[in-house]
Amino acid sequence: MNARSMSKAELIAVISLTAGAAAIGYMAYKTFMSKEKCCKTRVNLEIQKDNPKVVHAFDIEDLGDKAVYCRCWRSRKFPLCDGSHTKHNEDTGDNVGPLIIKRKEA
Repeated sequence: MNARSMSKAELIAVISLTAGAAAIGYMAYKTFMSKEKCCKTRVNLEIQKDNPKVVHAFDIEDLGDKAVYCRCWRSRKFPLCDGSHTKHNEDTGDNVGPLIIKRKEA
């Protein structure tokens, strides 16, 4: 046995240390860098935060031929959609889009 060779116990210790460091690195990555973490935050970040529940009601007669409503809570024209879901989807990996209500064509 020469100076460069490792004993079986040393080899096991090196492998264990490497696996432990890799596991800690993976857990740190999942905790701080994962996109999955973003989905556990609040959806509504700024709209009517003083109300216990945000509710909007509209009469069907007042809608006209078509109405497009926000479902991502990022629209500056809330409750109407302004296309903010596109950036939200790019940032979070989500796939949310607007609610579109239109009159049935006769």
